[in-house]
Amino acid sequence: MSENDANARFIRESIVEPSAIARARAHAIELGAAPVSAAVGSQIAVLAAATGARSMVEIGTGAGVSGLWLLRGAPQAVLTSIDNEPEHLAAARQAFADARIPATKARFITGRAADVLPRMNEASYDIVLVDADPENVIEYVEHGLRLVRTGGIVLVPRVLVGGKVADPVQRDAVTTAFRSLIQETQESPAVLATVSSAGEGLLQLVSVAAD
Repeated sequence: MSENDANARFIRESIVEPSAIARARAHAIELGAAPVSAAVGSQIAVLAAATGARSMVEIGTGAGVSGLWLLRGAPQAVLTSIDNEPEHLAAARQAFADARIPATKARFITGRAADVLPRMNEASYDIVLVDADPENVIEYVEHGLRLVRTGGIVLVPRVLVGGKVADPVQRDAVTTAFRSLIQETQESPAVLATVSSAGEGLLQLVSVAAD
């Protein structure tokens, strides 16, 4: 086992996932909702806590897993969750109820993100998590950067596409989109960008003030 593999395994096995999130994960997997890993979930919880987030958006519910991690970090925040799968939203609602998240702390919107996001107020959110429709990831990140305030964060899990992004031979549309997203945000003066390799990978973008 390589050093990188050993580190990844240690990180993966050292994270203790709260029982409410573990139950939501099991249900999400049954539904085929592909929730974020505990490694990524713990990172987004820390970022939500560090920013003192009050208003958050997630694009793709993961049947409640990512939202529970975000609210674990920022229990004072209100989370808006967008998904075009009513079954996934219903599972998220149940997961939040099971975790005793007050109904006032979450609102659920059924619909295509491409239709919903343009109607949301710009510079009004602290965190936007993009975890849906990977073929549209660049469009969703652009919306996310419009929605967050200066100093707000856009988070993109699965950004390494299972190792395909690092392989120059891989040139399918989704891999190319994620690769371009990473490269372009590293060079953009509008954001501070970094990528974590823990779990399935997490791109972190902080919106900065224009000079």
